[in-house]
Order: sequence, then structure tokens, then C-alpha cells
Amino acid sequence: MQIAGAWAMSGYSMFSVIEKSTGLWVGRIGPWVPADWPGTEVGWSLVRPAWGKGYAVEAATATIDWAFDHLGWTEVVHCIAPDNTASQKVAARLGSTNRGPGKLPPPNEDVAVDIWGQTREGWRRGMVTDNLAGSL
Repeated sequence: MQIAGAWAMSGYSMFSVIEKSTGLWVGRIGPWVPADWPGTEVGWSLVRPAWGKGYAVEAATATIDWAFDHLGWTEVVHCIAPDNTASQKVAARLGSTNRGPGKLPPPNEDVAVDIWGQTREGWRRGMVTDNLAGSL
């Protein structure tokens, strides 16, 4: 089940991110839970020219709200490569913490990831507001 299949099978998946100023597709961000995934993930992937513009935090914030409000999730995770410091910073700005190494299902079982995450209660307490306010 890939992105299009996830929409058909589960009714949700990644959303496209379109840059308002150019109309260009710059990536995807959204809820992602393939079979045997390590949790209910909100993930992101942006083209390199879109990095550092705040798109990941903005879109992930909206997606996390949506996942908690409409999908009824009780937590979100982010599967991030240990050397991906840019995504680690996004996760931290969202209020997530590193929970340690995780395991992806086949055929990605050899891909090293750390599982970052937080609960719906933590999100509701306003941790994201505190993190965003300090970075704007």
C-alpha cells in the first residue's frame, strides 16, 4: 500500500504541499500508517529547495491537529533516520521527543530509524504552541 493505495484503503494518507507563491508542488506531509508500522505516523518529505522555510512545521501542525480531531489518534510518531538532523529539529519544534531506535517492517527492516513522538494529551497541553512561539 503506497500513498494512493492508502487513501483508497484507509481514507487518509499524505497531503501534497503546494507553495503558494509559485504554485509548485514541494512535497508531501501527512498521516501514514502502513501495515506493521511502528505507530500512527505524521511524516514529511519536501524537495530540497523547500527546506528551511517552515513548511514542514506548518503542515505537520495542521496534520497532527487533523489526525487527533478526525482520525481519533491518541499519539503521533515520526520515524526519522538518526543522522537526519533537519527532521529531528522539525520533530522537536512540534513538541515530539526521541523515544529511541525503532524497527520498520519489510522490506525496510534494515533502515535505521529513531521513533520520535508525543501523545494527544501532550499536544493539547500546548507544547507545540510553546515550541513555535520560541522559533518565530
